[in-house]
Amino acid sequence: MMQKQKEVIDLLTFPYAWNLLSFSTDPPPRILKIALFVKKWPHRSRAGGLERHALTLHLALAKRGHELHIFTASPPNSSFPSYPFPNLVFHLSKPTSGGYLEQAVVWNQFQTQNLTGRPFDVVHTESVGLLHTRAKNVPNLAVTWHGIAYETIHSDIIQELLRTPEAQQASTMTERTAKVVEEVKFFPRYSHHVATSDHAGDVLKRIYMIPEERVHIILNGVDEEIFRPEPSQGNDFKQRLGISKSRSLVLGMAGRLVKDKGHPLIFEALKQIFMENKEFQQSVTVLVAGDGPWGARYKELGSHILVLGPLEQAQLAKFYNAIDIFVNPTLRAQGLDHTLLEAMLTGKPVMATRVASITGSVIVGPEVGYTFSPSVDSLKTTLYRVWNDGRVVLEKKGKAARQRGMQLFTATKMAAAYERLFLCISKEEYCKHQNSR
Repeated sequence: MMQKQKEVIDLLTFPYAWNLLSFSTDPPPRILKIALFVKKWPHRSRAGGLERHALTLHLALAKRGHELHIFTASPPNSSFPSYPFPNLVFHLSKPTSGGYLEQAVVWNQFQTQNLTGRPFDVVHTESVGLLHTRAKNVPNLAVTWHGIAYETIHSDIIQELLRTPEAQQASTMTERTAKVVEEVKFFPRYSHHVATSDHAGDVLKRIYMIPEERVHIILNGVDEEIFRPEPSQGNDFKQRLGISKSRSLVLGMAGRLVKDKGHPLIFEALKQIFMENKEFQQSVTVLVAGDGPWGARYKELGSHILVLGPLEQAQLAKFYNAIDIFVNPTLRAQGLDHTLLEAMLTGKPVMATRVASITGSVIVGPEVGYTFSPSVDSLKTTLYRVWNDGRVVLEKKGKAARQRGMQLFTATKMAAAYERLFLCISKEEYCKHQNSR
């Protein structure tokens, strides 16, 4: 029997997602003192992708025993959550009027903690939680980008193409180009850069011209203990909503119900399909989880669309188990949407807009789902294809989606990759990795 060969990889120049690598699940070789700057800590179900990433990752690192100091804004009207980890310490401060961290205040807090006990082994900032004016003086720092200006140009083009004649033309195109130039100038002040998608990693190296040994791709991950196949919970969820077993298909959408998440687009596609095909309308149920202005609009399409409001994670897991396919019509080309990953881990196929971050990292082929161009016609064509494929095909794609999700998109995978990056930043000896071929 042939033994697996081990190849030694220099992690700092590894060009692909670190989620592809296998890291030890043993206790860490050393306990790190980690500082995190994040402008807002998530509160219950009302959290964006950046906040959810911060929560999932840093709770996982706390469970691994690392000492974490979180520098974040105090919530305006609610109590701050508590966690059963004495090694997880929060340093709160009043945010600016724009909702950002007051840089002078958090920097003073950081300096105090850096001089207390031992200095920080690594400093992590979620996007510009710590501004480049401060970050340029911190060599052991890593920034995770959840969207960069170059990616948003694609979003702007989509929005302009979808603009109705009576709507005012946005002036963002020129502004966005100037923003890209600004980012290209200040991004190098951050020592290490984490891209949350393969596409973003490529842009940081090619367009932003950051040396490859300072750019690391670590795909987002979600809690695999929460998001997993539980068919009985899905059936109970449908039963409570009064969805009959005769329904041939249940589509699901989740997240913020706003324009740039593509809800006007799918609203129009569903409206047209319901008008032209009564059989589709009678056999399909659409579940919409989340809040935003488009929640009320969906109710106009009739009783086959159920708007559930925002759901806590446990309820969201039941929601995913209740659907046959998850649909994400986003018009935002930046970041890597957590909802797609949650659906895949629950064993559901996914259908999403054909943007580079999604096609490059998530829906890499038809075996896990479907992609469409951001137009009503393309979306309608894809919805009809899903309907015609039916449950048997969708279940097969769902199994493939879960397999890919478990390989790449678990919180455990993500946390292991970040832990190793932080160890590598703190001490060069951890930058070499033996990987089985």
